[in-house]
Amino acid sequence: MTGTAVPPGAAVQADRVLVRTRERVLAGPVSFSAASGATVGLRGPSGCGKSTLLRALVGLLPAGLTVEGTLHVLGRPLDDPGPLPQLRASAGLVGQSPVVFPGSILDNAMFGLRHVVRAPRATLRERAVAALEEAGLWAEVQDRLDSPADQLSVGQRQRLCLARALALDPQLLLLDEPTSALDADARDVVEASIAGLSRRRTVLLVSHDVDQVRRLCDEVVDL
Repeated sequence: MTGTAVPPGAAVQADRVLVRTRERVLAGPVSFSAASGATVGLRGPSGCGKSTLLRALVGLLPAGLTVEGTLHVLGRPLDDPGPLPQLRASAGLVGQSPVVFPGSILDNAMFGLRHVVRAPRATLRERAVAALEEAGLWAEVQDRLDSPADQLSVGQRQRLCLARALALDPQLLLLDEPTSALDADARDVVEASIAGLSRRRTVLLVSHDVDQVRRLCDEVVDL
């Protein structure tokens, strides 16, 4: 998967990438380039492999699935197993169903940091607070950071998951149907948070919402 040169400034470069089992193709083949700082939408019918492709980008495919083609993520060929732990800290994946862990809102925001960054708790807290601000959640939780995270609304949980990924200061964010479980008001708030990431991070957005892709994305890749 390393034969194609990566364009300067490309956060993701895929050339005829497909994901398959031994019997059938689950996603692709697809070719696209995502420039650093761009928001790129991945669009296609249900079951075409959009979510599978996101997981392939960070090496999180289930056993038995393989990737073919040429794929570079943040300048690294994905068939080199060495950088995968580093890659997963630099490329955050946020799923469509917000998962909060037992514990407080602050503990959830710091969850990834505690496993990746060696620093005093005060430093981790500062980074978590900055991430909550970037995710558009800080104003709603600043006076209850020690409250259980499972008391948050679904929309707030989704932004907490976004903050958890942002706390690691990723160069690339992979968002898999981030508003599919939300009502219109919560969707608008999450969209505003995503729009605020523009130009600061590269975002790959999987969404079945054509209007959402139009609102948020600089370009669209059809699968």
